[in-house]
Amino acid sequence: MPELKQLHADHAPAVLAFELENRAYFAASIPDRGDDYFSRFAERFSALLAEQEAGVCAFYVLVDDDGSVLGRFNLVDIEDHTAELGYRVAERVSGRGVATAGVGDLCRLAAERHGVRTLRAAAASGNVASRAVLVKSGFVPVGPAGPADLGGKHGTWYRRELVAPPEGGTGGT
Repeated sequence: MPELKQLHADHAPAVLAFELENRAYFAASIPDRGDDYFSRFAERFSALLAEQEAGVCAFYVLVDDDGSVLGRFNLVDIEDHTAELGYRVAERVSGRGVATAGVGDLCRLAAERHGVRTLRAAAASGNVASRAVLVKSGFVPVGPAGPADLGGKHGTWYRRELVAPPEGGTGGT
């Protein structure tokens, strides 16, 4: 059973394999990371871990039973109980509810572990699958997202308010 795990150094080879294996698939709906991303992957991965250690971001990977990465689910720019959500799932599991389940799990973790009360996410107008995942996950459209927000594309910003866990316990969203 796949499990959402917080990113750590041991995930680097599986994350790189995930990104390489799905590069063309991702580039069909979101801007390509570019060759520089892959040639400097180790450096960039270390920078992500440093951001996470500083509490600015929280990165998660959906790990399959065999150790491969099925998806990445991220909280970025965590500040004042607000964060931006980002995610991507492998082509081989797309259309199976993996993204929706991962986003739901990340919403819970955002509230419980990271103190986030408001999540924002942007999706390009042409990225029908991402827009559907956000709506199924309880996000509501709140306004236009411009090319600067979406790597040159137009789209929509979405927002979801999270429920704080009860004092001394864990709670849902």
